Amino acid sequence: MGECERLQEILERISRACERSGRDPKEVTLLGATKTVPPEKIRKFYECGLKVFGENRAQEFLKKYEALRDLPIDWHFIGRLQTNKVKYLIGKVSLIHSLDRESLADEIQKRAEKNATVQEVLIEVNIGSEETKGGVYPEGLKKLAEYVLSKNNIRISGLMAIPPYREDPEEVRPFFARLRSLKEELERELGMNLPHLSMGMSHDFEVAVEEGATIVRIGTLLFGERT
Repeated sequence: MGECERLQEILERISRACERSGRDPKEVTLLGATKTVPPEKIRKFYECGLKVFGENRAQEFLKKYEALRDLPIDWHFIGRLQTNKVKYLIGKVSLIHSLDRESLADEIQKRAEKNATVQEVLIEVNIGSEETKGGVYPEGLKKLAEYVLSKNNIRISGLMAIPPYREDPEEVRPFFARLRSLKEELERELGMNLPHLSMGMSHDFEVAVEEGATIVRIGTLLFGERT
């Protein structure tokens, strides 16, 4: 199957998931998760109509950013972010999905202010309270969100999560539903609208869409198994 057919197939699956849950497919952004994917492959998918791509590692992102500078790609950063890597991203990525601690907010604020820009972020929630994963635990979410709100050069656009892996996507549904209710709760408490829920990957994105995802992060299904 060629790049364009593969992209089309996933967009159709998103569309059907929207239909089942009474949503408009326009509400869902397909993000190509491009860890280990070479620039020439990204270029092909861009030509097929995919415009949003997400990287996990700052160094790898910078190489691809340079190699694909001629394309107006909408780059996101979706991986765990070390404080000392923030300076490489500001002004180059439209959205950071993985803000999960105050020290990272301080650094993003510092760099964004220096760059005279406002950085959009999602707060990453460790929805399964797994020690091996990044993300703020649900009980610390409100405190972190309030801290981020005190920063002039950061805008919170929503929440992101990587739920525990389950063979059966239906078993992941409660985690997606929980993230959505955390977002709604936070909107009420902060008195603001948070447009985005970044959740769902290759094996469970349809369930995520049914539960309200606005960004799904697809790697393997688009680009094949990672090498």
